[in-house]
Amino acid sequence: MNTATASKPILSVVETAAPQAPAPKPTAAPLAKTVSRTKPKGLQMLRAILPPIIGFALFLGIWAIVSQTSPNLPGPVKTWQSAVQLFADPFYQKGPNDQGIGWNILNSLQRVGIGFGMAALIGIPLGFLIGRFKFLNDMTAPIISLLRPVSPLAWLPIGLLVFKAANPAAIWVIFISSIWPMIINTAVGVSRVPQDYMNVAKVLNLSEWKIFTKILFPAVLPYMMTGIRLSIGVAWLVIVAAEMLTGGVGIGFWVWDEWNNLNVEHIIIAIFIVGIVGLLLEYALLLVAKRFNYE
Repeated sequence: MNTATASKPILSVVETAAPQAPAPKPTAAPLAKTVSRTKPKGLQMLRAILPPIIGFALFLGIWAIVSQTSPNLPGPVKTWQSAVQLFADPFYQKGPNDQGIGWNILNSLQRVGIGFGMAALIGIPLGFLIGRFKFLNDMTAPIISLLRPVSPLAWLPIGLLVFKAANPAAIWVIFISSIWPMIINTAVGVSRVPQDYMNVAKVLNLSEWKIFTKILFPAVLPYMMTGIRLSIGVAWLVIVAAEMLTGGVGIGFWVWDEWNNLNVEHIIIAIFIVGIVGLLLEYALLLVAKRFNYE
């Protein structure tokens, strides 16, 4: 009896200490799992691609039907054929007012870049100051509320009067139209920084530069990027209308010139170009925003 009872612990220890047999290699079951996992990804991709394709096809179908009822409106096929001819040589030059569509797009982007860059250099620091100091916020709030709703084209005569030239006037319109979203969003971001952060900065006796670089800028960055995205959309929207009135080389002037020539296909192509370029600009800013760490 004693030997029998004493042998039980030894056997249990040996059984637990002995290495387990290696598990059999996976054969068909894991393969079936991987196959089953790939199916939802394919379905998920199909579900992501299919709705835009259907929507675009529906848009083209409505466009084709409307063009059949309106003889002056070209259909998708005729517009596509005209676009192929147009982009066959987009950078030709036959005179100051007869240039390819590529030059018109580049000139418009140049004006947008200058006006938008000036708005960012002034609007973002001003937004930080307005959000940081209450006295400055109270002083500028009525001015911003008064000037922000003004139509962009209402600023064009002021630009022509001051600068005496069409190109600086168009840049001025872009500047004054795109500065407000950056000021407002940056100021709102600064005002929403937790007060505990600012109290800690006072306790540590941090300088204004340290407060800006260590507290304000990381916290305000998402608001600031939202204002920049809104501003670039406004700037690209305004440039077409401004160039229609100022003339020169640009996508807006090109649209107006094609209207005077009764070339409706080119006007529709210009609408698509404006939309695609605006979409690419916003997507580029989204890629830039994703590279920042908001924490």
